[in-house]
Amino acid sequence: MLCVAAANLVSLAQPQVLRFAVDDLYEGVTAEKLGRYAIMLFAIAVFAGVFKYLMRQFIIAISRRLEYELRGELFEHLQTLDAPWLQSHRTGEVMSIATNDLSAVRMMLGPGVMYTVNTIIVSVVSIAFMVAISPRLTFYSLLPLPIVSLCVWWFGDRIHKRFEGVQERFARLSAHVQENLAGMRVVRAFTSERRQAERFAEHNSDYLRQNLDLIRTSGVFQPSLAFFSGLGALLVVWVGGREAVHGRITIGQFVAFTVYLGMLNWPMVALGWVINLFQRGLASYARINAILDTAPGISSAPAASRPAAARGDIEFCHLTFTYPGAAEPALHDVSFRVPAGSTVALVGRTGSGKSTVLSLLPRVFDPPPGTVFLDGVDVRELDLPWLRSQLSPAPQETFLFSATVAENIAYGVPGHDAEAIRGAAALASLDEDVRGFPDGYETRVGERGITLSGGQKQRAAIARAVLRGSPVLLLDDCLSAVDTQTEETILHGLRREMRRRTALLVSHRVSSVRDADEILVFERGRIVERGRHDELLALDGRYAALHRAQQLEEEIEAS
Repeated sequence: MLCVAAANLVSLAQPQVLRFAVDDLYEGVTAEKLGRYAIMLFAIAVFAGVFKYLMRQFIIAISRRLEYELRGELFEHLQTLDAPWLQSHRTGEVMSIATNDLSAVRMMLGPGVMYTVNTIIVSVVSIAFMVAISPRLTFYSLLPLPIVSLCVWWFGDRIHKRFEGVQERFARLSAHVQENLAGMRVVRAFTSERRQAERFAEHNSDYLRQNLDLIRTSGVFQPSLAFFSGLGALLVVWVGGREAVHGRITIGQFVAFTVYLGMLNWPMVALGWVINLFQRGLASYARINAILDTAPGISSAPAASRPAAARGDIEFCHLTFTYPGAAEPALHDVSFRVPAGSTVALVGRTGSGKSTVLSLLPRVFDPPPGTVFLDGVDVRELDLPWLRSQLSPAPQETFLFSATVAENIAYGVPGHDAEAIRGAAALASLDEDVRGFPDGYETRVGERGITLSGGQKQRAAIARAVLRGSPVLLLDDCLSAVDTQTEETILHGLRREMRRRTALLVSHRVSSVRDADEILVFERGRIVERGRHDELLALDGRYAALHRAQQLEEEIEAS
């Protein structure tokens, strides 16, 4: 701010030098005097330039720093938001806020603030000098100002609303592009390219229309300000010229007055641009704050406990759970215990509640109080990052990052060497496949692991869970995309791992769960059967029927 003030105050001294120089021309000036005036004008230009340079370096750098910090804060906050919030907001819309809106806020905090202060200083000091020269002339030159204020108020409100519309439509456009790029295989499989292109054209046209509406409003605003500032100059020439002719002001004062009025022209024009920046920035900041003000639905309790390490004893007590917004519970009165070091398998039809059970232990969704326990402590009373660090998940729908195979396997477990990564991959029957890749474990898998098959992605997830080494394994139907022979090889290796850890295993295949210490059969959110493999076959109930159906499928495939 000191640099802004210094730059403007030095520049505002220039008309005073011109005033005395012009008056001296009429009184008889010497070459020595002209030289002094020239040196003074040169010094003013140099000092003003230096301070303007520093002003931009400080303020623009600060705005960049603020953008950097705000972006970091936004990203960190997004990672704390729960699954329901993330599911209700499209990725493209959030990306638009994290890019376009942040840039608008930066422009408001950088150039917007700089030119606001610049405008205030130039306006106040210039008008003070103008009043000192001629109050009457100043009055006439500032007559258009009330109309300018009215323009700023009227146009500012409309620019704000139109820019909000522009940002909303850009978010929709970004979301559409992001979804289509992520789902390109589905789009092509269903030959929907033309339909998606038409929808894109609709979004794009809507975005164009909103931008043109904003441009039309801004396009009238800026010339209006320029016109009224020009009207003030016209009044100065007419009234001020007559003042100088009648000797009420000197020619030097008239020249200085017109220069000050000229200096006011830029603040008048900049005012419109600054108002535009602030309206855009405030609209964007409101959208950013809407996210930052959203409290995480799932977080650590104020006095959350953080034990040294988990043993792995898990218990579900009379658990009834309903998804947010759902009419019916997904789970009804579910109770079972998984002693540390044992394996419990969950089987049942799709939608019977198996995966829901696994999502409640790491609090992806929050279970009701007093229903889910780890080592005898309610998971809601445990520190959330600590709780999740004790669990190694291997989901059915695996997410891989656009990184190397090794980086994806070692994700979340820094410090592991190449040998440990290869060992985890070998246990998941992925090592042989990776050796055939062009760059082995350094092969990049593309966005979401697009270069890998479904089975390879699932095996990478198993390797990642094994490498993490947490006391509890959560295997959520993570073998659904592999063939029976590969499944048996993986299970052989996993059995050794599961003997050292607690494991919750979800599967729709009987072959995957037959060696579990206990098998729970789910139907419509309830446990309808429980026991070991042989015990459940002897019951001749749902599990036995599932076993017979899968045996028949295998026989048909073999034949």
